[in-house]
Amino acid sequence: EQVRKYFDAHEIPLEMMAFRAWEVDKTPETVHRILGYLGKDGCDVSRSEPVLIIGGGVLSDVAGLACALQHRRTPYVMVGTTVVAAIDAGPSPRTCTNGKQFKNSIGAYHPPVLTLVDRSFFRTLATGHIRNGIAEIIKMAITDDAVLFELLEKYGSRLIETHFATLGENQELAEIADDIIYRALFSYMKHEGTNMFETYQDRPHGYGHTWSPRFEPAVKMMHGHAVTTGMAFGATLAVEMNWLKSEDRDRIIALCQSLGLTVYHPILEDIDLMIEGQKNMRRKRGEGGLWAPVPRGGIGACDYIQEVPPELLETAVAAHKAVCSTLPNHGAGIEMYLSDLGLE
Repeated sequence: EQVRKYFDAHEIPLEMMAFRAWEVDKTPETVHRILGYLGKDGCDVSRSEPVLIIGGGVLSDVAGLACALQHRRTPYVMVGTTVVAAIDAGPSPRTCTNGKQFKNSIGAYHPPVLTLVDRSFFRTLATGHIRNGIAEIIKMAITDDAVLFELLEKYGSRLIETHFATLGENQELAEIADDIIYRALFSYMKHEGTNMFETYQDRPHGYGHTWSPRFEPAVKMMHGHAVTTGMAFGATLAVEMNWLKSEDRDRIIALCQSLGLTVYHPILEDIDLMIEGQKNMRRKRGEGGLWAPVPRGGIGACDYIQEVPPELLETAVAAHKAVCSTLPNHGAGIEMYLSDLGLE
């Protein structure tokens, strides 16, 4: 209603399509449905007419892909209403849907012409969605911005409690929230903006996304929890390779745990599934190697693993299980499954 009132006040005609966008809806059928609406069955957009997409990460993926297909390249403006959409999926050039090969296997590179980030949308989100989204900020902190990591250590819990300072009137916290979002976006676009077509694969924002695309759908985890599980495991793997001190790995795990995010799941012990995930990622990244980003030399920097043999994978999983065995709930997070937030 507020969106309609805005356009009415500015005397701009608005055609609106509203539909559910859960992970289960991330299918070619949903993309085709949107295409029907963009075409003659709906508003019949022209190639130069920007489509306004307002929603979360799944919607940005499938609607962005529909725009990539409509007239081969219809522009769109993205307004992210979740943390994931605001700082990760929204500004991303990768539009996609799930296919039979693996998660996000169907897609096109088609960045929005403009991405708008407005924290006020976070006010009405369930707290579990705030927690889920902050995982994508943590990944940029670990791989690219040590100051951002320290800010999350200090203020992360308050950001979740206040939905990024949209609940209450704490101006100081609001400014901190803006700074955290800005730093996350800056780190993300610093690497993404110069590599819009993934010409090369040294992409820090792939941290936590090497094994998770395989185990996330297998156990129906929330995306953010799957990412932090992958990040925590990747940090332990880096320790096993002498790329990272155990103290830094422990800080990473402690931050995720303090925010209620998952750092361990028994699915990691399915070595065959993990190896399958590596094979999928080699095909997806397309350069032969695994190109798995993990922290190296400390928090705020990363490097890329090209090969993880089965023996090293098993050793790292066992080490990570041992590290997490002493944690509350053995490393499980709060509302870690899709069903916990009613998304099934």
